[in-house]
Amino acid sequence: MPVSHGHPQTPAQASESGVSDRLRLAFGLTSFVLVLEAVGGWLTGSVALLADAGHMLTDAGALGIALFAARLSVRPRTAHKSYGYGRAEILAALANGLLLGGVSVAVAFESISRLRDPGEIAALPMLGVAVVGLAANIAAALFLAPSARDNLNVRGAFFHVVGDAFGSLAAITAAACVLLWGIRSADALAGLFIAALLVASALRLIRESSDILLEGAPRHLDVQEIAGRVASLPGVLAIHDLHIWTVTSGFLAMSAHIDLEPGADAERVRRSAHQLLHQQYAIEHTTIQTEEAPQLLSISPPPLDRAGG
Repeated sequence: MPVSHGHPQTPAQASESGVSDRLRLAFGLTSFVLVLEAVGGWLTGSVALLADAGHMLTDAGALGIALFAARLSVRPRTAHKSYGYGRAEILAALANGLLLGGVSVAVAFESISRLRDPGEIAALPMLGVAVVGLAANIAAALFLAPSARDNLNVRGAFFHVVGDAFGSLAAITAAACVLLWGIRSADALAGLFIAALLVASALRLIRESSDILLEGAPRHLDVQEIAGRVASLPGVLAIHDLHIWTVTSGFLAMSAHIDLEPGADAERVRRSAHQLLHQQYAIEHTTIQTEEAPQLLSISPPPLDRAGG
């Protein structure tokens, strides 16, 4: 008989209030910088500021999606949603990755256009706006960092904010180049740098969220090693049909069939396997089917035909 241990309660769900508070603060800071950079870019003629403002616009949307997903993920499970709504976080991360990729293309095209025909730039106001933006980005990143490591949804928002910080840094560098040496093309080059950062973050988010949605084994776990550890437990003859996947951030699940040695205590084997998987690999939810190993039949050779010699 199979036994299931653990329950679909993720670390993100247990600390939803703290996660939501961090996302809300980051959303407020991002919205403030969005307005500041959009107005500043329009007044100064800076494509780097306008590009970063466009990135900020997607960030505000991304943080809104992340905040909504964080709230949705803790809704109680139902008969039709037996694992609850935890995967809303993963869908939000995928949406943020796609959004980030689209913005990077738009920023790259605008920057290339400005490389061909640099316009007039008010470098000093541009520098001031970029410095304020950088400070706000750093503050938002610090708010999100504690939850970004274990929560893919928050990590998506964190990538957006970090990308903004580098974007603001690029805008500061471009403003300094224009102000000190009159290199107006530096503004467009900063825009291209921001676009490259966005592409890298987008690809990473899309890859991680797609792996989870396709129920791939977590990258930090060696499935063969785990199978070997379980197979070496007392009473285990073999393990097969082993599957390990991520339900949502911080919540790993596993199912497997275990062939028992003759006379082994099935319940003791299941509990030993669950303890190993939980303590050594942080797999919260395990479903293990134990099976009696097929017995080899002893077949006697047919008697000799004495008449035939």
